[in-house]
Amino acid sequence: MDKKRRKFLKMAGATVLAGISAPTIVKLSSNHAVAASGGDHAAPAAAHGEADAHHGEEQSSGVQLGMVIDMRKFYDDELLLDKAIAACHKVHNVPDIPERKSEIKWIWKTGYHNAFPDHSHNLRSQTIENSPFPVLCNHCENPSCVKACPTKATFKHEKNGIVSMDYHRCIGCRFCMAACPYGARSFNWQDPRPFIKEYNLQFPTRGRGVVEKCNFCSERLALGLEPACVEACKGSGAIVFGDLNDPHSEVREVLNKEFTIQRKPAAGTRPSVFYIV
Repeated sequence: MDKKRRKFLKMAGATVLAGISAPTIVKLSSNHAVAASGGDHAAPAAAHGEADAHHGEEQSSGVQLGMVIDMRKFYDDELLLDKAIAACHKVHNVPDIPERKSEIKWIWKTGYHNAFPDHSHNLRSQTIENSPFPVLCNHCENPSCVKACPTKATFKHEKNGIVSMDYHRCIGCRFCMAACPYGARSFNWQDPRPFIKEYNLQFPTRGRGVVEKCNFCSERLALGLEPACVEACKGSGAIVFGDLNDPHSEVREVLNKEFTIQRKPAAGTRPSVFYIV
């Protein structure tokens, strides 16, 4: 067993599979007090107070999963980004709906000015100006979407920091979409199933009238696997994933060495996705 796989098996002990096909929290490891009780969703965590996007700050105890996206790798190889997006969408049965208003997005491309509207746009390099940036759910430490959801269909796992969806509880009110500062949620205006080209039978499809988004591949982490986008970029260093609260994790080592930015840090949500630009 290689070093990276051992690392993800360790993280799997703190990973829970809740809200994928049924509202159940599954105990994955005897080393962690992750209770298994059907339908018992924890209440949203209390806010952390004043937001601080400085990634060097020590966080609260427990696991907070996050990632660093190194855009320098994607500048040189845009096909690598396409590969990462395709891997995510294939694993999670994300439909390919041609109408923009009905598009479902877990990871998608956008320009720098859309991804980082509150960062400087003055005299940007042509590389940044002309390159697409991958964006996704930020799995925030202080997620506004969780506070807005009236049914707790969207909730944050205390044990790993993942912001998850329970499609059975979602009533389609779209309050979470209005609350999310990043536009990281999609609403199924129509049945998405006819637009899925190749089914992955290991992950449930969704129905009309529910919201969906990136889940940080929690179902894969529970099996000791990397997120699909990370696996698709394996060997390139384009996406590094791990525990932001572990000072010895690979993701923290990258954050300690590199200057990074986040999307809309002033929103106070403390996003868990960082970018090297």
